[in-house]
Amino acid sequence: METSGKSQSPPKLTWPTKLAYGAGDLGAGLTSNLLAFSFLIFLTNVAGLEPLTAGTVLLIGKIWDAVNDPAVGILSDRTRSRWGRRYPWIALTAIPFGATFYLNWIVPGFTSQIALFWYYVVVSIVFQVFFTTTNLPYSTLTAELTEDYDERTELTSFRLSFSLFGAVSVLALGLVVSQLVADPQTQYQILGALGGVISIGSIFWCVLGTFPYYKRQAAYRGRSLNYSDDQGGSSFFQQIKVVFSNRPIQFVVGIYMFSWLALQITATIIPFYVTFWMGADDYFLAALLVQGTAILMMVICNLLAKRIGKKGLYFLGSGIWVVVQIALFFLQPGQLSFLYGLCVIASFGVATAYVVPWSILPDVIELDELNTGQRREGIFYAFMTLLQKIGLAVGIFLVSLALQTSGFIKEAAEQPESALLAIRFFMGPVPLMLLLCGMVLTYFYPITKATHAETLLKLSERRQQGQ
Repeated sequence: METSGKSQSPPKLTWPTKLAYGAGDLGAGLTSNLLAFSFLIFLTNVAGLEPLTAGTVLLIGKIWDAVNDPAVGILSDRTRSRWGRRYPWIALTAIPFGATFYLNWIVPGFTSQIALFWYYVVVSIVFQVFFTTTNLPYSTLTAELTEDYDERTELTSFRLSFSLFGAVSVLALGLVVSQLVADPQTQYQILGALGGVISIGSIFWCVLGTFPYYKRQAAYRGRSLNYSDDQGGSSFFQQIKVVFSNRPIQFVVGIYMFSWLALQITATIIPFYVTFWMGADDYFLAALLVQGTAILMMVICNLLAKRIGKKGLYFLGSGIWVVVQIALFFLQPGQLSFLYGLCVIASFGVATAYVVPWSILPDVIELDELNTGQRREGIFYAFMTLLQKIGLAVGIFLVSLALQTSGFIKEAAEQPESALLAIRFFMGPVPLMLLLCGMVLTYFYPITKATHAETLLKLSERRQQGQ
C-alpha cells in the first residue's frame, strides 16, 4: 500500500551506493564466464564426457529455466516483507548459489557415462535455481533504485562493469592457477571454490551497501517497504501473456537474445579458434583482451549514450563488432598480433551489447506500469535472465554439435580441415548474422528519451492523484 507522505526531493545516488550495486553482478559475471569459456572443455577433457553429451548438459538445464525464471520473477513481484520485495531473495540464497557453483567442478568418479551425465545435469539445474533466486531479484533493483533515464544507464554501466570485472578476474585466476597447479581436476576445483566464495561476498556487499538507499528511495516514492504493486491477481500464464503482449519488450528481448548469443558463441569457440586455427599456446590472453578492455569501454558507452542515445550507441558498437567478426574469419594462422588487436577493438561492441539492452529494460517497465497500473519488474527481468542463460547453453550446445559433426578430434594437436572450417565459421559468420539481426530490431525499437520522459510525467501525475 502507499504511504501517506513523500519526501520533497529524490535521494542522491552516491558513489558508494553505485559501487555496491555494481558489486552484486560480480558473481554472476564470474560464474557465467567460467562456464562459458571452460565448462565444455572441462566436461570433455577432465570429466570424460563426449562433446555432444557435454553440450546437452546445460541445454537440459535451460528447459527447466523456462519455468524456473518466470516463476521466481512472479514470486519476487508478490513478496511483501519489511526488507522489500527483492532483498530477502538475494540475501537468503547467496550462500547456496556459491556452494552449488563449486559442485559443477567436481568429478564424482563415476565410470558410467550415463551416471556422469546425470550428475552434471542435476548439479547444473540446482545451481541455476539459486542463480535465479539470487540474481534475478538483484537485476530488478535497477528499476527500483532510480526512475531517472540517464541514471539507469549509469547504474547499468556500474553493474556490467563489475560483471565484466568478475568475468576477467576468473580468467586471470585460471591463468595463475594453471601455472601453480599441475593437475587439471584440482585446477577446476580451486577455481570453483574461489568463484563461490567471491560470489557470496560480493552479493552481501551489494545488500548492505544499497539497502539504506533503497529505503530512502521508497520514502521518496511514497511507499512502504512491504509495498507490492502485484497483488497476486494474475496467474502464471497470464503474467507470461503480459510480457509477450508488450510490444517494446519484444524488441528488448530480441535485441538482447541476438547480442548475448553472439557473445556466448564467440566465447565458447575462442579456445578452439586460438589453439587449433591460430596456433597459440594459450587462449586466456585473447579472452582477457576482449573482456578486460570492455570494462574501460563501459565508461565510454555511458558518455556516448548521453550524446547519441542508446540506439545510436548500439548501432555504433555493433557495427564495429561486425567488422571485427569478418576480419576474424579471414585471419590466417600465426597472425597473433592482428588477433590481439581485433580483440581490443571488439571490446567496444561487447560493452554496448551488455549496456544497451539492460539500460532500456526499465523504460519498458515504466510503460507497462502506465498501461496496466502494476509494476512487474520481476517478470520482465526474469525473461532477460532466462535469455542470458539460454544464450550460454545454446552457444555451448551449438559449438559442441559443430565440433562433433565436423570430425573434431579431442586428443589431436592438429585438426582436419572440416573441423577447422567449422571453428572459423562459428568465430565469424555466425556471430555476425546474429549481430545484424539485433541491429535491425534496434532500428525499430519504439521508446526514445522523449517518450520515456512523457511516460514518467504521466506516472507522476497518476501517483499524485492517488495520494
